[in-house]
Amino acid sequence: MRDFYSILGVKRDAGADEIKAAWRTKAKTVHPDQNRDDPQAHNRFAEIGRAYEVLKDPAKRSRYDQQRMKVEALEREQTIMQQRQAAREAAEKAKQAKANAERVLEELARAEAEKAKADAAQAAQAAKAKAAKDQAAETKTKAQAGASSDSAETTAASGAEKAAAGGASAGASQGATASVGGTASGTEETVSRIFGDSPEAAAAAENLRREQEAADLSEGLPLKPAASPLLAPIELFSSLVRRLRGAPPPMPEKAPDIFAEAVVALTDLLDQKSVPITLNDGREVRVPLEGVTDGHVVRLKNQGLKFQGLQRGDVAVTIKVAKAERFLVDQFDIRTVLPITLENAVLGCESQVEGPDGTMVSVTVPAWSNSDQVIRIDELGLPNGEGGRGALVVELRVMLWEKPDEKVTDLMRLMREGLYI
Repeated sequence: MRDFYSILGVKRDAGADEIKAAWRTKAKTVHPDQNRDDPQAHNRFAEIGRAYEVLKDPAKRSRYDQQRMKVEALEREQTIMQQRQAAREAAEKAKQAKANAERVLEELARAEAEKAKADAAQAAQAAKAKAAKDQAAETKTKAQAGASSDSAETTAASGAEKAAAGGASAGASQGATASVGGTASGTEETVSRIFGDSPEAAAAAENLRREQEAADLSEGLPLKPAASPLLAPIELFSSLVRRLRGAPPPMPEKAPDIFAEAVVALTDLLDQKSVPITLNDGREVRVPLEGVTDGHVVRLKNQGLKFQGLQRGDVAVTIKVAKAERFLVDQFDIRTVLPITLENAVLGCESQVEGPDGTMVSVTVPAWSNSDQVIRIDELGLPNGEGGRGALVVELRVMLWEKPDEKVTDLMRLMREGLYI
């Protein structure tokens, strides 16, 4: 749906005169006669004409605004449904990853038990080899004392040493076999079984290792030696568990915010009272005006859309100040115009101007004042929310008399042309 306000370059609260002026400016700029080399000039000119045709008529403009609000509400609803679908898919993936992690944890526990059993067998064989070696040393010592049994004892010692060496070789062979078997359950395979077979999963183990090394270096710790292939999956899973436990639980996804506008009067900002507005869903909420001015956005926490499984959204209200006859809001300043005559502009005078609260304020006009010169009167503007107020900015406007004055006319002619006799 085309945004007619954007086409004309005006805001949604623009008045009829502002819309008409914007249409004239746009029409002159994009008129086909002024853009003969642009083949799209005619289409743009027609589009501007359609936008002005709708917005200049109050009834058509009201119907257009209602239809546009319905379209925007439908788009927000579609966005919410897409976000909820994405949240469901993410929850399903997390559930599958958790199941895979539990299964891998059981496999790692079995592998650790088998490793402990192999280590115990290897320790027993090492103890036997040590005992045999000690026995051989003792036998050799006795052999040196008796000359008659020298050769027999030496043979026995040699046999015992060979047996010990053979036991140690067998233990090392079993350890190597366990290492080879553990390689099959390497880091990449463990991550793949938990998170699925994808390039991201294949790079997860390497990223974890690099992050841990970077953390150690930043703390001044030496890098750890590479772990055995059997312990690598266990260390990987431990790092995953540490990361998951260290991170705070994710907050539920937030529903989209509701955007609205509040058109307030100048007196509302001066009184600092809350004003009611009606949202698109028919609810009425009150908007506080403490320390705000034209264009500020007031956010009402947890008063927006509410959906199951999602954190409630906010209501973002843009403050728009209604146009006043004598005053213009400029941030926290209030601007007004003071007409003065030519003689008062030259000679200076004491005058009065109406303040925003209806009281009369005294103004000292200095001598030789120009038109559009401003006089600031502090603490008569809008409250800024920090205990202070803006200023009342009085703009001087030099005005001539309603009827021509011959003396002034002669004086001006004399100043421009000189004295003629």
